[in-house]
Amino acid sequence: MKTAPQLPIEVDSETGVWTTDALPMLYVPRHFFINNHKGIEEELGAERYAEILYKAGYKSAWHWCEKEAALHGLSGVAVFEHYMRRLSQRGWGLFSIEGIDIDAGTCRVRLDHSAFVYEYGKVGRKVDYMFTGWFAGAMDQILDAAGSSLRTRAEQVQSAAEEGCDYGVFVTRPR
Repeated sequence: MKTAPQLPIEVDSETGVWTTDALPMLYVPRHFFINNHKGIEEELGAERYAEILYKAGYKSAWHWCEKEAALHGLSGVAVFEHYMRRLSQRGWGLFSIEGIDIDAGTCRVRLDHSAFVYEYGKVGRKVDYMFTGWFAGAMDQILDAAGSSLRTRAEQVQSAAEEGCDYGVFVTRPR
């Protein structure tokens, strides 16, 4: 097994709070998280849950990119690249940018080894929808920081949980 570069994790000895890149973190087993995800999906339905997660993920990605850009002095594509690298280092899967044009508000992200697909398996539908709002939130924060009023919408167009697909794909386009 190849190891990835380590994330800086600090643990406050008084509070037990874990921090990475100046943001408080939680560390839980993948099955625990996915079982909670499946339970909520069963109650609300995948479509409604995806809508809720999109909005929450959008907001969270915006916040994360804003904080990280300031912390590391990043802007533009460098912020998005840093975000994809950090997501890949946290066990969600391996995210790679297949194409990006910040000024146009477009990107295409490939997802290999999705944590959701590992737990769900081949179920004939998109199961990685939790990530979708993340890409629009990141893109829109970068656009806003550059003074652009352009806003985007992201969509998952393929999942490795679907028959005949080996990886996920997400695209972001202007609204």
